[in-house]
Amino acid sequence: MRQRQAWTLGAALLLLSAPLWAQREVQRPFWYTLEQGKLAFRTGAYGEALASFERARDQRRAMFTRMEEDFIALLSMAEVRRLGDSLEQVESYIASRSYLNVSGILEEVYYRVPRASLEGSASRALTEMGRLKDYPEAEYWIGETYRAEGEMGIALRQYEKAYELRSLLENPGFAPELLYKMADIHRVRAEYNQMEARLLEILAGDSLWSEDPESFLRNAMNRVLENDGINRFLTVYRYNNAAVLRAHSLLGFYYYTRGRHSRAVEHLLFAFLIQNTLLIEELSRIQYGFTFTSIDALIAEVVRRPALAAYLEELEYYRIAYYLGSSYYGDGKAKIARMMWDMLNRQRGAGEWQARAATQLKSPFVERGGSGE
Repeated sequence: MRQRQAWTLGAALLLLSAPLWAQREVQRPFWYTLEQGKLAFRTGAYGEALASFERARDQRRAMFTRMEEDFIALLSMAEVRRLGDSLEQVESYIASRSYLNVSGILEEVYYRVPRASLEGSASRALTEMGRLKDYPEAEYWIGETYRAEGEMGIALRQYEKAYELRSLLENPGFAPELLYKMADIHRVRAEYNQMEARLLEILAGDSLWSEDPESFLRNAMNRVLENDGINRFLTVYRYNNAAVLRAHSLLGFYYYTRGRHSRAVEHLLFAFLIQNTLLIEELSRIQYGFTFTSIDALIAEVVRRPALAAYLEELEYYRIAYYLGSSYYGDGKAKIARMMWDMLNRQRGAGEWQARAATQLKSPFVERGGSGE
């Protein structure tokens, strides 16, 4: 009994004092160490960067471990045990005793986890402290460093680890980028089935794509394009989900090289729609009164502006248009194929893709073994 009383008193005294985790982390918080690593990475100091990223990961784990231990010490006190699992009553007890450091622990948890998700449970708050020990951003940057040094296998494992921890990302929208990173490594290593799976996983989060399992929308888009032309197609349909543009284009190129032309059409058509939507929206933003009238007028406006012209290259605009036409041809839809090639043939700035389109217009054929990569 004396030992228990002494332990309880010791725990209370610990809780009344400023916790060690708070004292240490004020001096060097884990997020600051991560930023130091990013700076070193951008200057090419990869050894220094890796050490910082690993230290940031360890700092976060140590911080939340100490928080967890302090909270366990509180919950183990006889007075608190009598409160049951009620987080509200535990908070009231903390406030009545002015245990500011434990209050700070809960504030940290609430900052990173929606309070409502705890459902008023003190034990669930404790569980979240254990989960918050992981640091997906640090795992990602460790992977980036290994990738920069050519260690693709280690980099891939780090990206996979960060993706498994994606629920802890400070920016949830970064999760698709992790999938792109994994897909890129699979592509470089010629692991095409794995690459395809990662890209399809990105598209699974795209509601317009994933909620059209019977391809009703895609069939309607094809009908408008075939019957009414490109200009009408881009007047009727708009889609600005830039996050999935690269997944669609990469899958389109991949399926074309495999001779799966109908699958290539599906993805390259979405890529073509997204990139044109983005260009139309950007012109509408910077040019008062701009209205889309035709694809030729759109491209003419884009190439007049150096920043947008560079963006056109970044989007691989002409390449996507060319292979969309080629995929239609391979799928037996010569009318749409000629439409796409003819549009490209009118663009003086399309370079290689204008020349290839002109060749296809004279004597169309299905290319074998590649998509121009």
